[in-house]
Amino acid sequence: MAGEHKLPELNYSYDALEPFIDAKTMEIHHSKHHQGYVNGLNKAEKALATARETGDFSNIAALEKALAFHGSGHFNHTLFWQNMLPADNYKDPSGDLLSQIKKDFGSLDSFKAQFSAAAKAVEGSGWGFLVWQAAGEKLEILAAENQQKITQFTTIPVMGLDVWEHAYYLHYQNRRAEYVDNWWNIVNWENVAQHFGAATQYKFHHG
Repeated sequence: MAGEHKLPELNYSYDALEPFIDAKTMEIHHSKHHQGYVNGLNKAEKALATARETGDFSNIAALEKALAFHGSGHFNHTLFWQNMLPADNYKDPSGDLLSQIKKDFGSLDSFKAQFSAAAKAVEGSGWGFLVWQAAGEKLEILAAENQQKITQFTTIPVMGLDVWEHAYYLHYQNRRAEYVDNWWNIVNWENVAQHFGAATQYKFHHG
């Protein structure tokens, strides 16, 4: 049903990702920022449902913009939480995911270098993404300004790094690069592999 999205629960406590992401940042980020996107998405979906019922689409531009922004915020953050785990549980990527990374980027180190550079270079607020490009059947690294701009369609995100300042500022202040570099210590590669496996099942039809 439209407008019934809920804030997802985390699989770990707010302090579980320390010292790489601090507990207060996690609490505010999850309970305030992500909740705000859930609320905005629900509001937009309900307003669009009303517009369809009444036939009044006079506010369609604003509603579509809200749907894209808040929807991206909700689903991007849901992926972000899943993509992380406590550092004590960290394991390097392996299997099909690692093989594909090596095929598309040369090595794990070269992939991490490109991903980090892309995330650090986002202008203002945004995201770094590892995506499965179904049309080309390969992994690609993309950046997104805000949550939904300058990305590609036909891609399926399998890993996302939030580089909005609210994701790191309490601990790192303006040191985004340090935050990005430290984030690799808490990547849940098993979860990334699960998203990768699911994404590769989608086949893009070229016509």
